[in-house]
Amino acid sequence: DKTNFATLRNIQGLHAPLKLQMEFRAVKQVQRLPFLHSSNIALDTLRGNDECIGFEDILNDPSQSEVMGEPHMMMEYKLGLL
Repeated sequence: DKTNFATLRNIQGLHAPLKLQMEFRAVKQVQRLPFLHSSNIALDTLRGNDECIGFEDILNDPSQSEVMGEPHMMMEYKLGLL
């Protein structure tokens, strides 16, 4: 990432990598509810990985299965009510 930011700074100036870093930080903060898996599609789009098909797209990681926990209990745990 540092080399990409350095190249971007040399080509477009100081504002371009700063803007991109702010966008990365904003996108990383957005999450789904704790009982839903976040796909981070906005981060993939910013990095240019949205058009690539990889191993995880076809065979997927078992830890990212679609099995969902009890939503009420997970929210109460996250909010510190349990």
